[in-house]
Amino acid sequence: MADQRLSFKEMCARFDVTPRTLRYYEYIELLHPEKDGRSRFYGPREIARMTLILRGRRWGFSLEEIRQWLLIYDEQGTEAQMREWLRLADRQLDTLRKEQAQIVEAISELQETRDGVASTLDG
Repeated sequence: MADQRLSFKEMCARFDVTPRTLRYYEYIELLHPEKDGRSRFYGPREIARMTLILRGRRWGFSLEEIRQWLLIYDEQGTEAQMREWLRLADRQLDTLRKEQAQIVEAISELQETRDGVASTLDG
């Protein structure tokens, strides 16, 4: 992968994102492709960053949080970035656990209401 360079179209296909999404990530400075005229090329660094961006989004992090986290690597290095990652991950795990509990409660209430309506119709 050290020599790998993807075109704009290849990058969209590889990560299953729209051109608009990829352009937006560049606009907010999450990605910095090489430019050759109007063409853009993404090297190993940008491919790795895109992988991290999409993981972060899947886990519920905002684009600004991801941008700040990536910036730490550029400014302070790997160890500082990993420490910040642990802080962000702990906070997000807490948030997701609370949301999970709310979803479990909502499912239970919905099931109970659904069963009540079904028994009214059957009875």
